[in-house]
Amino acid sequence: MSEEMTLAIDCGGGGIKASVLDSHGTMIAPPLRTPTPYPLPPALLVQTAVDLAARLPHADRVTMGMPGMIRHGVVVATPHYITRSGPRSKILPELVEEWRFFDMGRALGRALDLPTKVLNDAEVAGAGVVTGTGLEMIITLGTGLGNAVFDGGVLAPHIEVSQGFVRWGLTYDDYIGEHERLRLGDTHWSRRVRRIVDGLRPMYMWDRLYLGGGNSKRITAGHRAKLGEDVIIVPNDAGIIGGVRAWEL
Repeated sequence: MSEEMTLAIDCGGGGIKASVLDSHGTMIAPPLRTPTPYPLPPALLVQTAVDLAARLPHADRVTMGMPGMIRHGVVVATPHYITRSGPRSKILPELVEEWRFFDMGRALGRALDLPTKVLNDAEVAGAGVVTGTGLEMIITLGTGLGNAVFDGGVLAPHIEVSQGFVRWGLTYDDYIGEHERLRLGDTHWSRRVRRIVDGLRPMYMWDRLYLGGGNSKRITAGHRAKLGEDVIIVPNDAGIIGGVRAWEL
C-alpha cells in the first residue's frame, strides 16, 4: 500500500508555512513560507494555501493550523485576520463578519479536493510534541500567544487564553506578543514569559508545559533556567510536524 502523505499548513500572524510529511511526520520537502497577506478575507487565505500546495509534492490529506477559536473546522473568531494590515492594526468590521463562522475546513477541502482538518495553530503544534501521558499544555510565543491542552493525548476543548487579561488591562496577546518583545528587548520580555508561566501553573496544574512558536528561542538563558523542570522548550517546526498526529486526536 502507498504511504499516506499530509500537507501541513501553519498560518501565523506574520507568515504562512507549508510542507508535506510522510506517515512518520518527516518532511519530504523543505517548508515553504510566504508573508501573511493583509487585508486577509477567508477566500484569500484559501487561495494562499492552494498556491503553496501547488509548489509542493502530492498529498492525500490536509491539516491547517490557524490562530483563533476554531471549532470543528469553523472559525468562531480569529484575532489577526480581521485587521487592515496585520496584528495591532485597525479592525475592519467587514472582515469580522466574513470570518465569523466561516467553515474553513469545508472551503479548503473543496479547493484542494482533499480530506481536510482545520484546528487552532497551537493545537496542531501540541500534537507534534505531546507524549500522550498526563496533563500536557503547550504555549506558543509568536505574534501573540497560542495555547492548547491535552489530557492523556486527547485534545481538550479550546480556551482562547490569548484574549484573557493579564494586568494593566492588557490581554496575553498584548502583554507577550512580538511587538512587546521588540519594545522591551529579550531580557525584559523573558521576565514576562516567566511571569505568565508562574501565573498559569496553579490554574492548569500541568504535568508538562511546552513552550513553542518562533519566539520561544528568544527566552534568555538566565530566565530559561528559572522556568522550572516541568517546562520544555520545543522547536518552531512543531506547527508543521503536528499535521500528521493531529488526525489521531
